[in-house]
Amino acid sequence: MKIILLKEVKGIGRAHEEVVAADGYALNYLIPKKLAIPATPVAMKDAEMRRRQAAEHKEVTAKLIAQNIADLAEAHIIIKAKANEKGHLYDAVGEPEIRTAAKEQAHIDVPENSIKLDKSIKELGTFDVPISAGEVFGKFSIAIEAE
Repeated sequence: MKIILLKEVKGIGRAHEEVVAADGYALNYLIPKKLAIPATPVAMKDAEMRRRQAAEHKEVTAKLIAQNIADLAEAHIIIKAKANEKGHLYDAVGEPEIRTAAKEQAHIDVPENSIKLDKSIKELGTFDVPISAGEVFGKFSIAIEAE
């Protein structure tokens, strides 16, 4: 039976794709759970329109993320933290603290899990922070200073 998926279904396909599924699986599971609809001509046109809209949205989002990463590369973010006299921090600076500082100081929302630190920062100084979101890669500088 030809169906159009409304959501991604593991092993079957992605949202808005036309696929062929076993009649029983489609009629007893996918359609009642609102994971798919029968592939009628109207539904196929609607799915094509939604596919185009999703592609356009993905493209716009990628451009926005690339612009944010470029803006971050120009910004210099300063994080204040408590440290001892040798310059070692009492509490490590990680992704959440860096994301918060970027939002407060540079007014840029950094997507979750996009900061790619090998390990948390535990010393005072200036560090390059790698960032990647989708297929866009970059880095920006942060300075860790004593309070």
